[in-house]
Amino acid sequence: MTKRVAVVTGANRGIGFEIVRQLAAAGLDVIGTSRDLASGQAVARKLGVRFVTLDVAEQASIEVLPQQIGSGIDVLVNNAGVSMQGFDSSVARHTLDVNFFGAMRVTDRMLPTMGAGGRIVMVSSGLGEIGAMSPELRAKFLDPALTRGELIDLMESFVRDVASGTHTEKGWPSSAYRVSKVGLNALTRVLVRELRDDERRILVNSGSPGWARTAMGGSGATRSAADGARTLVWLATLPDGATGGGFFEDEHEIPW
Repeated sequence: MTKRVAVVTGANRGIGFEIVRQLAAAGLDVIGTSRDLASGQAVARKLGVRFVTLDVAEQASIEVLPQQIGSGIDVLVNNAGVSMQGFDSSVARHTLDVNFFGAMRVTDRMLPTMGAGGRIVMVSSGLGEIGAMSPELRAKFLDPALTRGELIDLMESFVRDVASGTHTEKGWPSSAYRVSKVGLNALTRVLVRELRDDERRILVNSGSPGWARTAMGGSGATRSAADGARTLVWLATLPDGATGGGFFEDEHEIPW
């Protein structure tokens, strides 16, 4: 049988590295991506996988990704992400560009190449739980009729509100990372609706690795990167007949 092809962004270290390792061990043909070619090539040699360069914040880099891969894909894991020090409109913009808009752009570019029974996994975070927002914003993000355009407007309004110093009174938390993950979870729900009539029956889910010992999570985290990656790999390899549109941690669905 032909191996299923999986693409994992931000795969040169931490959770991304572990997702690549576990997917390869499960028998998939894995292609990791990162901005840093040298570290990506080191991962490729260590794990026996393929690696290509990708900057999810740069549309030009995303545009050539299908050509670099050279085949259709079956699995896409949007893992690339940043958590920046400080908080201002520049931090807000860059964080959303990578964590939210980057995942959206990569997904849009790769969807036409995805085969039947495809799996899309958004690597989210427990910090993206909707309770961080005001009741008004929670209602907007959880609106079952929320469109992609409306979601984009919401994310853009956060950056504007931070720039104007009004984000707190507008109901936003003072964390661009939190907002980016709330948006990523909402994007999962929007994509499920957009793909509802797609004959390929592609499943889209969000997953939280929990607090894992990575460069982002720190050495004091409560679980290993391998444990953090496990639920994301499980979502990437869900069997036929599984359902999409959920938010999971430790292979159990959790509240948005």
